[in-house]
Amino acid sequence: MITVTRDGSSPDERSRLAASSRPDDDTTAPSAPYRLASRVAYPEKTVVRVGDARIGAGRPVVIAGPCSVENEAQIIEAALAAREAGAHLLRGGAFKPRTSPYSFQGLGLEGLPLLARARAESGLPIVTEVMEPAMVAPVAEVADVLQIGSRNMQNFPLLRAAGHAGRPILLKRGFAATIEEWLLAAEYILMEGNPSVMLCERGVRSFDPSTRNLLDLSCVPLLAKLTHLPVLVDPSHGVGRSDLVEAMSVAAVAAGADGLIVEMHPHPEQALTDADQAISPETLRSLVTRVDRVYTALHS
Repeated sequence: MITVTRDGSSPDERSRLAASSRPDDDTTAPSAPYRLASRVAYPEKTVVRVGDARIGAGRPVVIAGPCSVENEAQIIEAALAAREAGAHLLRGGAFKPRTSPYSFQGLGLEGLPLLARARAESGLPIVTEVMEPAMVAPVAEVADVLQIGSRNMQNFPLLRAAGHAGRPILLKRGFAATIEEWLLAAEYILMEGNPSVMLCERGVRSFDPSTRNLLDLSCVPLLAKLTHLPVLVDPSHGVGRSDLVEAMSVAAVAAGADGLIVEMHPHPEQALTDADQAISPETLRSLVTRVDRVYTALHS
């Protein structure tokens, strides 16, 4: 169902280097502290295939859907709206890490079969978050891509377990993480023999409350120099305001992002989580059109 291709090396070659890059090895390391994620070791771009999408191959991929799975009707409506708007994958959280223990935490395991039904109805592959090592196996049975959220970027047992799951991994940047810390987190997954890691910038914490976070788009061209891994941008968490998501999506693609992951709810005002940053299906349609035009203009 899912394959990963690289120009220049195969997953088997990556696995062999992973085995030789463990701490007790005498192999000379590349100049960067992250051996497997570095362009020094792998100068060619990694391309991750999920369904019909080729992430890192050029034209940006759009992942869209609600922050959380609320019920069957909602996630299926969102999936169909995402497909009609031109999105390539569906996002939706069965498990939701929340700052407050009193906030909606998602449906948990009950949300997974609803995601499976949404995929069956829409044909869109599923991206969903996993929060703990014990949940990797059941989530991977449904998900086409496993998301590691910002709060878990340095949850090393989770990174290792996800690396064994046989699914591509979308690794979000921690909201106070440096670029090097982020790439070293990716290294934990790569060392387990999983070559299909995608990085996702989702904003870092700043002093200014005008937006939810500070979306660091400078990391997009920087990472293109440092790593062969595809780089996506999450403008929804980056700004936390639905009225800014489309503009920042266009800016991310102009900066060279390989894809976007945005929160779209069929009825944003009714969303149980992150309603302020959820865009409508109509806005998603406009967003997809604009980012496609920007990419075409920059690469024609």
